Amino acid sequence: MDMNKQGPVIIIEDDTDDQELLTSVFKELGNQNQLIFFDDGISAYKYLTTVDNQPFLILSDINLPKLGGFELREKIHNNEQLRLKCIPYLFFTTSGDQKHVIAAYSKSVQGFFVKPNSYAELLRVMKNIMEYWKDCQSPDIIV
Repeated sequence: MDMNKQGPVIIIEDDTDDQELLTSVFKELGNQNQLIFFDDGISAYKYLTTVDNQPFLILSDINLPKLGGFELREKIHNNEQLRLKCIPYLFFTTSGDQKHVIAAYSKSVQGFFVKPNSYAELLRVMKNIMEYWKDCQSPDIIV
């Protein structure tokens, strides 16, 4: 399956202020992808395993209620159907702690980003992420 560059961006973030900021940033960037927010890992996993649509990418916090970001990443990676969809999984979190970065990449994430402190920086980071993944090629997998 090819990466669906028009697919929704799944954002797993339990902080409503951060959800509003990200909504504003994506709107300002003129992003056409639908944003789908989840405030815990369990509801995000349920969504990903029950819908037919192909998300464009997943932005996940690490510290989440019910099912944390690391555990969610592992569940997705261990699910063959989801793994074959080649959905980029990026951590977007407040902690840049080196042990978190190492743990994230050991779970085969495609990126680790620390939430910027300013709106201008958040805008710049999201613009870079979206442009990078829109340009990126993915494997064509026939399922």
